[in-house]
Amino acid sequence: MRALFFIALIAAFFAACENNNSQTPANNTTTASTAPVDYGPALDIEEYKKQCETPEIKVAVDGLNGGVAYLIGVFADQNFRADSAIINNKGEFVFEEDEPYAPGLYYIYLPNRSSIQIIVDKDQKFSLHTSLVNLSGNLKVEGSLDNELFVQVSKFEEQMRPRFSQVAAEMRKYQPGTPDYNKWEQEQYKLIDERMAYLKKIADEHPESFFVKFKMAGQNPDIRNIKKPDGTLDTVRYAYLYRTKFWDNVDFSDTRLMYTPVLANKLKRYITQLTPQHPDSINAAANFLVDKTLGNPEIFKYFANWIVLNYDPKESTLMDAQAVFVNMIQRYFTYDRAFWSDSAEVHAIQLRAYEMAASLVGKKGPNVTAPGPDGKTYSIYDIKDPYIIVYMYNPDCEHCAVETPKLVRWYQEWHPKGVEVYAIAVDTDDAKWKAYIKKNNMPWPYNVFDPTNKSIYAKYYVDVTPEIYVLNPERIIIGKNLKVDQIATIINRDKQKRK
Repeated sequence: MRALFFIALIAAFFAACENNNSQTPANNTTTASTAPVDYGPALDIEEYKKQCETPEIKVAVDGLNGGVAYLIGVFADQNFRADSAIINNKGEFVFEEDEPYAPGLYYIYLPNRSSIQIIVDKDQKFSLHTSLVNLSGNLKVEGSLDNELFVQVSKFEEQMRPRFSQVAAEMRKYQPGTPDYNKWEQEQYKLIDERMAYLKKIADEHPESFFVKFKMAGQNPDIRNIKKPDGTLDTVRYAYLYRTKFWDNVDFSDTRLMYTPVLANKLKRYITQLTPQHPDSINAAANFLVDKTLGNPEIFKYFANWIVLNYDPKESTLMDAQAVFVNMIQRYFTYDRAFWSDSAEVHAIQLRAYEMAASLVGKKGPNVTAPGPDGKTYSIYDIKDPYIIVYMYNPDCEHCAVETPKLVRWYQEWHPKGVEVYAIAVDTDDAKWKAYIKKNNMPWPYNVFDPTNKSIYAKYYVDVTPEIYVLNPERIIIGKNLKVDQIATIINRDKQKRK
């Protein structure tokens, strides 16, 4: 399970992300820091398991009369079968093993596809009793404080849910900032305060409970009264405070949280939803977050690999996903930090990042000199037109077959406006390349192919084909990973900046 990090992650069976608010000082700013945060020594799961009881989880579900029950464990956004048990005709079954289960959140998966959530920690001898009619509402626990608290808090929140829904419905009737809206907003704050006072009481009474750690880690920031002088919401500052306080209740030293969905769900939301999808913003957010995990090898390993996988240049639609990849590799996948890889793997990925760094947006585009169909050499830097489209394609590429005719039509309109195309064939042969030029009537004079790749240096430019880069008059890369219909937007934006 722990080795599965540079492969596609398995989709979780169940979603269990906490979506409740937590109380946070409204006007307290938090400045992003790149310094490692000391959360204390990381909890070692294997060592911790030695302190746990031998499992004996007895379950009785009224209304069940046979079948098989499964104990489904969680690791981040993956699920695994931890155990199974035969259900007798009275709806009774037992999960028991010779070795303790890893502490974490588990699902008891029943034959009718319903499930019961439980917390497993040191106390692994306890019993549950409920009925199929209302699994959560009728659930009773004996012998496990964590699960007693789980049931208690779940029932409290279930009772509060209609009150929150009623207030939300009233708020939707009015425009934000109006007196009626503000009145209901204050009612919502009262409910949040009531809920958080309840959770705080539980946390104060049971500070060492794993359930408390799990529950508090899932809370969202409660940011209030972030208004502009005119009384309207200051969305920019609100978003900043929300992002920077999003992880305040997470104890990154507690590896048990990796055995729940809470960290994986928060990571995905923080990076892909709360962070603007621009390389600079993603890199700042990633550095701020991953630096918090450096003291916990297991959490650091998961977070760093997840971000790299999510912005794999071959898969991502982000315009410059390479910038995220390069930042993560050069900062975190180093010989001293990437402990899960050997030196050869680290060297290889560092080399790839080094080469990729030469073709990031904002960098000067590397020159290419290669032979054309007539045997003469042609260089990017020989082109005098203000804007250059570097187009890399493969004659056998299906997507290239779609984009190349579009580029031909686009060129006929835009070449008179000061744009030239430099087209590089990659991973092909001389006959296919020349036939492709003829078939598509590629009109620009700069068509090149070098089967040795000695002069093309395509490694600086392309991961997959087709690839389109835009170079401005200073030969700075201003766009990449584009479709033909996006080129004009990039050029017009650059021209506008020059006015």
